[in-house]
Amino acid sequence: MGVLKTQDTSNKNTQLIDVTVVFPAINEADIIEQTVDIISKELKTYGCSYEIIIAEDGSTDGTDKKAAELSENLPYVRHVHGEKRLGRGRALKNSFKQSNGNILIYMDVDLATDIKYLTQLIDAVTIEGYQLSTGSRRLSQSQAKRTFTRNTASKVYNFMVRLFLRSNIKDHQCGFKAFQREIILPLLDEVEANHWFWDTETIVRAQRKGYRIKEIPVEWKGTRETKVKLFRDSFDMAKQVLALWKRLTF
Repeated sequence: MGVLKTQDTSNKNTQLIDVTVVFPAINEADIIEQTVDIISKELKTYGCSYEIIIAEDGSTDGTDKKAAELSENLPYVRHVHGEKRLGRGRALKNSFKQSNGNILIYMDVDLATDIKYLTQLIDAVTIEGYQLSTGSRRLSQSQAKRTFTRNTASKVYNFMVRLFLRSNIKDHQCGFKAFQREIILPLLDEVEANHWFWDTETIVRAQRKGYRIKEIPVEWKGTRETKVKLFRDSFDMAKQVLALWKRLTF
């Protein structure tokens, strides 16, 4: 199917399918093929038409070559490539705009969230009528394996979001989300965050528009060294919470 350049966002004549799954990927050459295979099998079991988009930018370990190879050999895989690192939010924005799915999903490429919850994630939108569904590591039924420091940072961060941005969601940053196409595409241009804060800003703006959001308790396990720099990124995201509060309040 070839490589789709990030600037090519035209999809006008393409027939829509059921589900698009996007994997933001940078330097994931060692796991990307296995991840695509696992998700493809899960979507086949679910019984829907689907595509998988590898949103890859700025990789230096051969992820771009692996993604291009997968897109050439598998008709349901597409590769959206950027020469420079765009950030997770911008990569998702580019990929969603080029997608064909009625339901747009993204998840972390390391599958830290157990994919047995994928059916619940999709059904919340397709059957239950929610506009957005998201995995949550902070519900009482959830099971999340993380260090004490990261768990504490998550609690403080989510408390700040609920306090300043009036969100009723408990976990804003879980990389396991599904959206109705018709609500997320118009929202993309309103969301200004280009990196990690994209999740939070998208959820907050969706709530302010009155969209229904379902949190799904999940099992989550960090399987690899995270790319999040705890103190630097936590400080930066706290600043972004306050900046968004100012933009939405004044």
